[in-house]
Amino acid sequence: MAFTYSAGSLVKARGREWVVLPESEPDLLVLRPLGGSDDDIAAVFPFEPVEEARFAPPEPTDLGDQRAAGLLRTALRVGFRSGAGPFRSLAGIAVEPRAYQLVPLLMALRQKTVRMLISDDVGIGKTIEAGLIASEMLAQGEATGLAVLCSPALAEQWQQELRSKFGIDAELVLSSTVSRLERGLDLGQSLFDRYPNVIVSTDFIKSTRHRDDFVRHCPDLVIVDEAHTCVAADDTSANSQNQLRYELLRRVAEDAERHLLLVTATPHSGKESAFRNLLGLVKPELAHVNLESETGRKLLAQHFVARKRADVRQYLTKEDGLADDSLAERTAFPSDRFFKDETYKLSPEYRALLDDAIDYASERVEQAGGQGKREARIAWWSAIALLRSLVSSPAAAAQTLTTRSAAAIAASAEEADKLGAPLNSDAADSDALEGMDVAPGAETDEGPVKSQLAELAELAAQLKGPEKDLKLKALIKHLKALLADGYNPIVFCRYIPTAKYLAEQLANDPETKKRGPLGAKTVVKAVTGELSPQQRIERIEALAAEAGEDAAARRVLIATDCLSEGVNLQHYFDAVVHYDLAWNPTRHDQREGRVDRYGQRRDEVRVITLYGDDNGIDGKVLEVLIKKHRQIKKDLGISVSVPDELSTGVTDAIVEWLLMRGRENEDALFSADAFKVSTAKLDSDWNSAAERERQSRSRFAQRSIHPEEVAREVASIREALGGAGEIRTFVREALGALGAVLRGADGGGRESGDFTAQVGGTPAGLRDALAPVVGAEVVEKDREIPFRGDPAVARGEAALVRTDPVVGALASHVLNAALDTQAEGARPARRCGVITTDAVSTRTTLLLVRYRFHLTLPSRSGERQLVAEDARLLAFEGAPKNGAWLTPEQATALLEAAASENTDPHFGERTMTRILGQLPDVNGYLETYGDELAVELDAAHRRVRAASGEIVRGLSVTAQKPADILGAYIYLPAAASVPVGVSA
Repeated sequence: MAFTYSAGSLVKARGREWVVLPESEPDLLVLRPLGGSDDDIAAVFPFEPVEEARFAPPEPTDLGDQRAAGLLRTALRVGFRSGAGPFRSLAGIAVEPRAYQLVPLLMALRQKTVRMLISDDVGIGKTIEAGLIASEMLAQGEATGLAVLCSPALAEQWQQELRSKFGIDAELVLSSTVSRLERGLDLGQSLFDRYPNVIVSTDFIKSTRHRDDFVRHCPDLVIVDEAHTCVAADDTSANSQNQLRYELLRRVAEDAERHLLLVTATPHSGKESAFRNLLGLVKPELAHVNLESETGRKLLAQHFVARKRADVRQYLTKEDGLADDSLAERTAFPSDRFFKDETYKLSPEYRALLDDAIDYASERVEQAGGQGKREARIAWWSAIALLRSLVSSPAAAAQTLTTRSAAAIAASAEEADKLGAPLNSDAADSDALEGMDVAPGAETDEGPVKSQLAELAELAAQLKGPEKDLKLKALIKHLKALLADGYNPIVFCRYIPTAKYLAEQLANDPETKKRGPLGAKTVVKAVTGELSPQQRIERIEALAAEAGEDAAARRVLIATDCLSEGVNLQHYFDAVVHYDLAWNPTRHDQREGRVDRYGQRRDEVRVITLYGDDNGIDGKVLEVLIKKHRQIKKDLGISVSVPDELSTGVTDAIVEWLLMRGRENEDALFSADAFKVSTAKLDSDWNSAAERERQSRSRFAQRSIHPEEVAREVASIREALGGAGEIRTFVREALGALGAVLRGADGGGRESGDFTAQVGGTPAGLRDALAPVVGAEVVEKDREIPFRGDPAVARGEAALVRTDPVVGALASHVLNAALDTQAEGARPARRCGVITTDAVSTRTTLLLVRYRFHLTLPSRSGERQLVAEDARLLAFEGAPKNGAWLTPEQATALLEAAASENTDPHFGERTMTRILGQLPDVNGYLETYGDELAVELDAAHRRVRAASGEIVRGLSVTAQKPADILGAYIYLPAAASVPVGVSA
């Protein structure tokens, strides 16, 4: 039997709904799942059962109460995977974007080829903004594939974010995975042709062997994470890692048809030429245009978005030029960081060891200076390694003293710098933080020297523990104070041996029954570069799970800088302790940014910086670099990077002074000529960079999209998919009706309306649906599930937004139970209802109508046939044939109507039967209203793409007829109610 369905029709087959595609034949249906992608296209043959996708008519005997209509409407809208509105992907993604995060998306949709530099401040959500653009472009067909270029440490996190939040499956292309991927290729096939969506290690792909293949077969949409590390200033060496990455991106950007999203919180590295090279990747003209001119600013504004937290903390308010605050959105960023610098002094034994080490290092540097430039640089890096590890911990010192210097194998002074610098400095734009937390070596393989270092190592090992290591003793004191105040801190160290040493000293040991100094209920774990990125996440989650839900339990994470970028820890931790000072203050900002970001429930994040009062190094670094960086950030509201060579100049001057003069007369350092020159240069250049950043933020602030335009689209999204208030009401009412135990605000969040629910007493179908989402143990043991008004929730919590999986599972259960009149257990939503109420003066019928629209959406890959869904409430007074139709606002208001008295069920059933039989009389109105909605949807698509005429040429929207009446609800005035037994 041949099929008779036309292209664009909706059919039901294999247990789901599909859209019929134009490639279908009479004996073969080519189908795409409703809300699915081209990857999910399937073929169906005539012997398979296929039917038109429609709801069965409502049954007048299945009457619900006053809540039935509202619950059914929300359950239906939560289930939409291809909602109405100008954005094709928003209904199908698992994230609820903040209103301000729509701005980059609106900017992108106005460009034929999307070129964007997204430079919002740390913690605002740049990954979400880039993901929104990518998912929308893939859904529209404007892009057919995606490549994300990032550091290998962040690759798995990007993969998880794209999969869990945006439904985009991407392969990891790393040095550790490429062999496996290439084994599955056909002869001559590129893996970038085989896998349309990839997450690529920037440092792996920049090599000449892989770069050419990537450039030839690169997907048509590329996202570059931490893009500031992929450009170089004009005076940068041609062989530098930044220059190699820049060359890769320059070739990728040469294709004028390729979409390119550059993502970074620090577009300025302090060098204007590097910033201009970054802009040149976005649009070549931006590398040279006069940004002081109106023309230059307008050109940049089309491609550049850079906002501070203060810009978006309160958004879509009257202060933004809107008429009222009805769409206002307040984002709960922490209000501030509380800084406290705490000092410690060396014990006599530790001071003696440090003095011996300084004497040894000074002698080695002096001797090497007379042996040649190569030897001098090797000795220099060995001296820095020795001093930094000694200041860090006895464990780091012991390892450094017995480890061969990385620079010792160098054949030249230049090679010695190349080998020694990464392990001994804290460059903000180093290739990656992977492998940078190992303790550096100081040994250079000379017999007597090796013996001397071994003696020092033995002395260092004897200093472990708080009695002789007073830095550790100070840490314990400050951690106890943080824990007593309810904080869960992260302690950042420079080296792996230090992190492991601290964990060993602080943790409780159940096997030996050793109790740590922080209390029996404090769980301590260390995360270092010895673990893979995935293992680090697993260890952190294990720490959170071990601490459990006990209010008295506390978590302490000891970490190296392998966690200072990319990994978001705001749900588990709320304080930072800098145990080791970084020699570049940008690293401190990166560490603090792991917890001070959107989703942090603490209004104040505490930051404690430990520094040695008498070790000859820390005090100077703190005074000259760290405090200066803090002050600039406080003044501007954003972080401004210090150029690496300038911070290195200052720290080199400090070390040189220490080696020449020892720890005595430290204050004289500030008057030394070399120190004065380096700090003066630092201040001058840093202040200039800060001023450029200040001017950039004010002149080039995002002005291409006015808040009114964002407000219009936010209102459209909420109308089509539901807002936060509707979801909160739905969840509370549905769970309550299904037998869950609800408790009010648990005090854990700043958003009003938070509550918890125990679902052990709900129907088995709901428990089965929730178990995979919240965990079987939570359901089986009837534990509380916290529901939060803030979308940024921790693991184990549910957000009161339509995209949360817990809300989705609840909505699916409510909708399925409403459609199945034979379902077991409570059914809070019904498709019919008769309510007697004081809210109406004449009989009023409320209809819940599902509309479906067929979109023809032009794209660079050809026309796309898509379907959009919408659920509308329509109401009329009187009889269906000549009813007086209410406004949409009046129809929605009926959801709030409360029953004033009971309605006789027999009378209600007869009334509902009569009205349902007359509903064909309203089909004409429903069709006309559907056509009006189609015009509005067409206009919305054109509106957000207004600046790109080619995108909207050929766009069309038509409503599918007839519309589906999912529910019918009759509201009777109190005077019209009929007593029991009276005929109607």
